[in-house]
Amino acid sequence: MIKVRKIELLAPAKNLECGIEAINHGADAVYIGAPKFGARSAVGNSLEDIHALAQYAHQFDARVYVALNTILNDTELTEAESLIWSLYKAGVDAIIIQDMGILMLDLPPIPLHASTQTDNRTVEKVQFMANAGFSQVVLARELTIDEIKRIADNVSVSLEAFVHGALCVCYSGQCYLSEAISKRSANRGACAQFCRLPYTLVDSDDEEILQKKHLLSMKDLNLSEQLEEIMDAGVSSLKIEGRLKDIQYVKNVVAYYRQKLDCILSRRQEYIRASAGKSTYTFKPDLDKSFNRSYTQYFFNGRTPDMWSLDTPKSVGEPIGKVKDVFDRFFTLSGTKKLNNGDGLCFMGNNNKELFGIRVNRIDGEKIFPAENHVQIRKGTFVYRNYDHEFDKVLNKKSAERKINVSIILSETNDGFIVYAEDETGITAQHDINITKEVAQKDQSTNISNNLSKAGNTIFEVSEVKINTSQNWFIPSSLLSEWRRVLLSNLLINRISSHIIEVVVHEPTNHPFPVKDITYLGNVMNERGRRFYELHQANISQMAFEKKSIDNVPLMFTRHCIKQSMGWCPKDSKVTMQYKEPLYIVHNDTRLRLEFDCRKCEMKVYND
Repeated sequence: MIKVRKIELLAPAKNLECGIEAINHGADAVYIGAPKFGARSAVGNSLEDIHALAQYAHQFDARVYVALNTILNDTELTEAESLIWSLYKAGVDAIIIQDMGILMLDLPPIPLHASTQTDNRTVEKVQFMANAGFSQVVLARELTIDEIKRIADNVSVSLEAFVHGALCVCYSGQCYLSEAISKRSANRGACAQFCRLPYTLVDSDDEEILQKKHLLSMKDLNLSEQLEEIMDAGVSSLKIEGRLKDIQYVKNVVAYYRQKLDCILSRRQEYIRASAGKSTYTFKPDLDKSFNRSYTQYFFNGRTPDMWSLDTPKSVGEPIGKVKDVFDRFFTLSGTKKLNNGDGLCFMGNNNKELFGIRVNRIDGEKIFPAENHVQIRKGTFVYRNYDHEFDKVLNKKSAERKINVSIILSETNDGFIVYAEDETGITAQHDINITKEVAQKDQSTNISNNLSKAGNTIFEVSEVKINTSQNWFIPSSLLSEWRRVLLSNLLINRISSHIIEVVVHEPTNHPFPVKDITYLGNVMNERGRRFYELHQANISQMAFEKKSIDNVPLMFTRHCIKQSMGWCPKDSKVTMQYKEPLYIVHNDTRLRLEFDCRKCEMKVYND
């Protein structure tokens, strides 16, 4: 017998509207920010909107996870506890947290997911989280496929992994640069994104190696071609990053991954979809048409030198072609892709140091007439389209519809009729009608089928109508429409009520934490968090960096290595670096020292 595992496509929701469209375009679950205490503080949502999203999602047996994944002050814990209870009453399916102090609160029986901010990159860490009561653990983005498989083979908890979107250069939860420089903590939802700034790379003698490049800015993750491999490794939840992204991004990216997943599920019986309904689209999804810094598989198949977005942290979009010729008011392009009036184009100008953008005002054959001055563009320059006007017009309208298949049976009784419905997941409803029956003079089967098939603006699509009657009974169309309306309304009620939210009773645990001495890297912000780790046989030698800053400690921990990306890795390159260490990266008054731990294949960043 085949062991079946549910596969979940997990999508971001900036707000209620984005969440609904994520569901419509095929997401099995969405994650959304709580009113407070989310790692994207700019996108908090009201309890009313979260409740509405849960109600909408549960129609399709889709789930809503709420991010409450910052570290908390002692004074915030009571409010956080109250908020979690409110979210539980609002019908959400799980809470995503980072702060272990939350486990010491009086919690409702709601599932908890361990945020990527908890830095889950070893078997020991993930197993600890499972034993502590977490129902799902979000893995570190930096893991290779072999590392993911090793974790999955040794734990039983559900695993979640990022498959698409923006990448932090640091291990999540292990970046303190923003807090140290600007008092804006990444662990408190207020990251200033110093990783996206241009830096000049210099050696200890201040000799310039690279000037004004985005040395800490990563390309965007794209594992759309590795989904089956990730599933086979043991991951059940495939996560798209993007709680700050707009609704067009959500629609396009979710639809793209939905179609990819459906192709896999159609031929792999051991995997089934985690929610119900089929989405149809008015557009062809295309990842290149949504925000991206170009794409990388990151460390999925090991370290590669092309992970960074060296020239720009901005979206470049899809490649179009090279400039053939430049004239006074227009230029011409090679390439076969059709451009439209209103498209946004971009290119690297100023000797390949700066990203420039222009808008297409008019197209005349091969001639591109920009709305802005195009003086920076040169013959041979490669051009990208980062805004497709026509594609965006489609996404600004209703672009998807999600329907659940239903079969309807009309049967007679002694006192009238019964209409019965069963949907694709086996959920049923019926409507009994007491009415005097009257034999019709003409055949009624077509009229009955047509009227009972009209699902209208519901989430249902009637795929089959059966008529089980002994006579050709006359039933007015108005009655058939009313019966169908009541029947489908009952079915919807039954669908929502049948949605199961896992009940998890949170009990105290005392199993040992994998690290005995916890420094600032543990992000322990409050006394309840301290007590949690002490109960788990660990000593807190340093509280969170946000609680008390510490001098002369690494502020960034990253698997990305500038020496390796420059071709100077002592392990895999024959080229010896000719510059004197330590190396520094400099932006205005900010001077950051780089330290390379070759044994761990890790780079650390200090604020000197």
